[in-house]
Amino acid sequence: MLSDKKIVCPNNLLAVAKKKGTIDAAIVNAGEIFPMESVLKAVENNLINPIFIGNENKIKKYAEKLNWNISKFKIINEIDENSTAPIAAKLASEDKVKIIVKGHIHTDILMKAVLKRDLNLIGKKRLSHVWHMTLNKDDKPFIITDGVVNVLPKLEVKMHILRNAVEFANKIGILRPKVAVLSATEEVIESVPSSIEANIITKRAREENINADVFGPLAFDNSVSKKSAAIKNIKNNVSGNSDILLVPNVEAGNALVKMMIYFMGACAAGVVLGGKAPIVITSRSDESEARLASIAAAIVSLK
Repeated sequence: MLSDKKIVCPNNLLAVAKKKGTIDAAIVNAGEIFPMESVLKAVENNLINPIFIGNENKIKKYAEKLNWNISKFKIINEIDENSTAPIAAKLASEDKVKIIVKGHIHTDILMKAVLKRDLNLIGKKRLSHVWHMTLNKDDKPFIITDGVVNVLPKLEVKMHILRNAVEFANKIGILRPKVAVLSATEEVIESVPSSIEANIITKRAREENINADVFGPLAFDNSVSKKSAAIKNIKNNVSGNSDILLVPNVEAGNALVKMMIYFMGACAAGVVLGGKAPIVITSRSDESEARLASIAAAIVSLK
C-alpha cells in the first residue's frame, strides 16, 4: 500500500519564495547527506545563502559527494551535535540569519535552544507548526496545523495556532482561507471534548473578526469531501472545501501528514511560525524535495 510516487516540490511555493530574494539561513548540524542535498537545491534556486553549523569535515565530505563547491559559504565548526542549535539561535537573535533550518538533529534540542528567553526570538505570539501539503507540482495546497510543536493545546493556544495558519495562508495567496476545526464528529457532543472546543473556536473566530471562514466541529471526511458533506446535509462555506485543517492534538496532525506522505507521495513542507525567525522542521528521514519545500515555506512566511 505504500506509495512509490516521487515527491515533488510545488511550483507555487517556490515562486512566492523567490520573490523574497536570497535569504541568510542557519543550517543546524548540517553534516549529513539529506540536509546538504536540500540546501544545495535551495542555493540552486537562489533561495538561501547558507551558514553551515556542524562538523566541518562531515559538511565538506557530503558537499564533495554532491560535487558542490561550498568554499564561498561560511562554516561554523561544531563537533557536538547538541551545541549546534544554540549557535543557530544566537545568529537569529543577532539578525545574522533570517531562518533556521533543521539538519540532522532532534527537534526538541533545536526548539529548546530557540525558546531561551534571553535571545528574544519569541514575541507575543505562540509558536506553532504548519504543514503545506501538495501531491503534484501545481496543486492547490492543503495546510495542516499543528502536528509538531503543540502537543495537546488548550483553547487559547489553538486560537494562536489558528491565527498563525491564517497569516501563512495569506502569504501563499489564499486571501480568505477556509478553516475546518477537526473533531471525530460534526456534532457538539459532551463526551468528545474536541467537538466542544471546535464549536467555541468557530464562535471566537467570528467574534474576533479573523480573516477566514472558520467552522467546526467537522470530521475529516466532511472537511475535505463535498460529497460526504452533502450526504450528511452539512451546509457551510468550509465543508468539503477546506484550505486549513486545525487538528485537536499533535497525534492527529502527525498521523494525517505521515499518511499523506507514505500512502499518497505528498510533499510536506513544514515550518514553525510565530517567532522572530521561522524554523524549518523536517523529519530526519524526509526526502530532499520536501526539505526544499520546507525552506521555501519558511521564506514565504517572513514579513
